[in-house]
Amino acid sequence: MNTIRAGFSLAMLAGFFVLAAAQVAGLVALVVLLSTVMAGLVAVKLLWPIFAATTWAVGRGVWRAVRSRPEPPTGLPLPADRAPMLWATVRELAAEARTRIPEEIWLTAEVNAAVQEESRLLGLAGGRRRLYVGLPLLQTMTVGQMRAVLAHELGHYSARHTRLSAPAYRGRLVIAHTLDRIGPHNPAGWLFRAYARLYLLVDRAGSRRQELEADLASARAAGADAAAGALREIRVLDAAWDFFMDQYVRLGWESGYAPADLFAGFGALVAARRDELDDLRAHEPDDSGTRWDTHPPLSERLAALTAAPRMAAPLDTRPAAMLLADIAEAGRALQQVAIDSGERALLPWPELTAAALAAQLQREADAIFRVIARTTGRPAAGPADVVDSIAAGQLTTIAQPFFPTATRREVGPLFAEPLETLLRLAALRSGVARWWHSWSGPAEFRGVRGDELPLGKIATLAVTPGGLQAALAELAALGVDVRRAAPADTAPSTFGSAVVGGLANVRADGVEHDLFVLTTGLVLVANPGKSDNGRQRMRDLLGTTTAVSLAERNRFVAFEEIESARIGKQIPLDAELVLYSGATLRLRERWSSDELDDDSRKRLVSLLENV
Repeated sequence: MNTIRAGFSLAMLAGFFVLAAAQVAGLVALVVLLSTVMAGLVAVKLLWPIFAATTWAVGRGVWRAVRSRPEPPTGLPLPADRAPMLWATVRELAAEARTRIPEEIWLTAEVNAAVQEESRLLGLAGGRRRLYVGLPLLQTMTVGQMRAVLAHELGHYSARHTRLSAPAYRGRLVIAHTLDRIGPHNPAGWLFRAYARLYLLVDRAGSRRQELEADLASARAAGADAAAGALREIRVLDAAWDFFMDQYVRLGWESGYAPADLFAGFGALVAARRDELDDLRAHEPDDSGTRWDTHPPLSERLAALTAAPRMAAPLDTRPAAMLLADIAEAGRALQQVAIDSGERALLPWPELTAAALAAQLQREADAIFRVIARTTGRPAAGPADVVDSIAAGQLTTIAQPFFPTATRREVGPLFAEPLETLLRLAALRSGVARWWHSWSGPAEFRGVRGDELPLGKIATLAVTPGGLQAALAELAALGVDVRRAAPADTAPSTFGSAVVGGLANVRADGVEHDLFVLTTGLVLVANPGKSDNGRQRMRDLLGTTTAVSLAERNRFVAFEEIESARIGKQIPLDAELVLYSGATLRLRERWSSDELDDDSRKRLVSLLENV
């Protein structure tokens, strides 16, 4: 069966080259035919772009695919002395699966496990094997669940699935590199894209079948209940890991901080939020999947395991962490090789949370000060300006831009919310308050002794007619110096920017640019180049820089700087932006302009309409 699948995979790849050769032969025949009714040179000029695109794209795709190698996951090698029980478990399960053990076991920073084999002779002969095990699994699973995960991966070896990875990888690379070099408007690309869809459909169907086979191998070696439990648990841990990275790691990461012990934090979060994760475990997966997925839907995999033969084996509920000699030390060692923290400051978790949220609070306050500065006509605004404006009876004036749809009677009391943000910053900078880290819930802003600070009530008092002086007195009694809430950045921030779209060769005030749409504003890259390769040019640029760097090196128009936007036409885009500075910016898209992706224009129009 393995030989048949390898042959079929190679036949599908060969079909791609047959298609390319057929296109070239057809173009030559068409040139000969057209030369009978027009000048031969004219016929060649008409069809040369398609001919060149086909031969160059396929040739370059093959060359890059031949030179490429699958990139192994970044990780930490685990010799037997650092994980004696893990190696013993793998040997036992490999013997049950009647397959040879991997030569290497690697620890990775993923909620996943995987296998790799350096096969030879187009997948017909085996080679060196590697097993990759995610540390988050070992941290949080039981031994029984971990045995099921390992048995599943070894099942790929016993069924010889890994031997097909090399030809399948080569086939995907050839097709991907070829399509990257053929523009979306070139007729040569239409047939290639249709064949690529067929190739991927067949490839994905084979992958899903292999996963089901490996699941059954897991059930035979570790028991169907353990196999099903491991699949359910990976779903829960994957969600927990995403939450951990988004809510705990990302904010500090973007602010220039990284955890001193990343994996210890994940273990602490899973332990602290056990009830929430139990609720997630109690819900049956509701997933339908598509024919493009590499794995079957979880519900289908669980149904197959339910129908598998049962074996009377007690579930081993001991923590899987025992499979490593020292999981805490392994986590710290893995972080050093798998997580590139750059120049970020490494902090213990409580300090990281406090520093990251303090930086976020400063950014929120800076944005408030910038709005007030624009409203009052000042180059910059600070806490004294806010107090003076309220004292002078100008509360409605500075509050209106924050709540444009509110009435003049409503807007004053509503300003208590942004004012509380400024008071929090003042309390933090005065040394009266701090952020308190928590694994079981969001961090809390409290006094340095853990007491609650009534800053919300004080802000409400300050915006109440005649209440400003009483509010200032209460702040002074708490030790809060309002003047400490000084702005740090008077320019619009690019913090947290991400690229959500792009339009190539757009005229901005009559000069051609590539326009990138960020979550925080628009980036205009001058002198972009020809319009016939706009999409690839934009993608190549994004592959070498970040959204923040892109905004820093080119003209950046923040959304907060745009007072209004008038959209004359959507296709091709014709819009005029009026900035708070009084300047205008005219954006005009050409008919030949290209999009970074198919929905870039829609996203840009939606963002401008919401300005």
